[in-house]
Amino acid sequence: MTAEPLAPHTLYPTAGGIAAATSDLSKAYGSGDTRVVALDGVGITFREGEFTAIMGPSGSGKSTLMHCAAGLDSFDSGSVRIGTTELSTLNDRQLTQLRRDRIGFVFQAFNLLPTLSALENITLPMTLAGRRPDQQWLDRVVAMVGLGDRLGHRPAQLSGGQQQRVAVARALASRPAIVFADEPTGNLDSRAGAEVLGFLRDSARELGQSVVMVTHDPVAAGYADRAVFLADGRLVDEMARPTPERVLDLMKGFDARPRTS
Repeated sequence: MTAEPLAPHTLYPTAGGIAAATSDLSKAYGSGDTRVVALDGVGITFREGEFTAIMGPSGSGKSTLMHCAAGLDSFDSGSVRIGTTELSTLNDRQLTQLRRDRIGFVFQAFNLLPTLSALENITLPMTLAGRRPDQQWLDRVVAMVGLGDRLGHRPAQLSGGQQQRVAVARALASRPAIVFADEPTGNLDSRAGAEVLGFLRDSARELGQSVVMVTHDPVAAGYADRAVFLADGRLVDEMARPTPERVLDLMKGFDARPRTS
């Protein structure tokens, strides 16, 4: 029997089941003849307890969307909210605190500290914040990613797949409102990648965690509850219960489209 999801803690108010959202989000790089529009009025909602894959061809704006939605990059106009908190109203200190307390990150690089054990790496964000972890939640996360017998090991003593499991556990350990994952399986072989994708999927289904993943891989997108597709900085399609085959067919259509200026 699947246990009831444990809702992430609330340091910031939520908005009726919405973990994060953007509205009319726009961002451009450069100016004049070198100006490139990365996002062109993107509006999207990420729901609580849902695993969303963001896809699109190279240069479509998918990574820029994730970085702006996660508060890692500024935007030119529009709105980004984590729960009901509007990011544009926060100063640098407040934005840093929100990222630390309410957002989890998983990147292609594991970003583990080599001198710390797996457990110390997992709890590091909370240690820096002066907070003690919720032991019940931490135990559940560690069990889910299968790290119970590796907690005392340092990164050099772990395989690449195990290191990324530590990174996933670190992202989940503080019970954030949302986890953003940027090509999380890019440095892993297919077996280790499948394990990590399974953990991200299970964190949504079993822990009630909201997960947003940027990926170019149709197989990875097949683990998500839905896939959204960007092209030329615009949201152009969405797919519920994606499969690798359906995603690949749709992506082939994008590759055949002429790019707009």
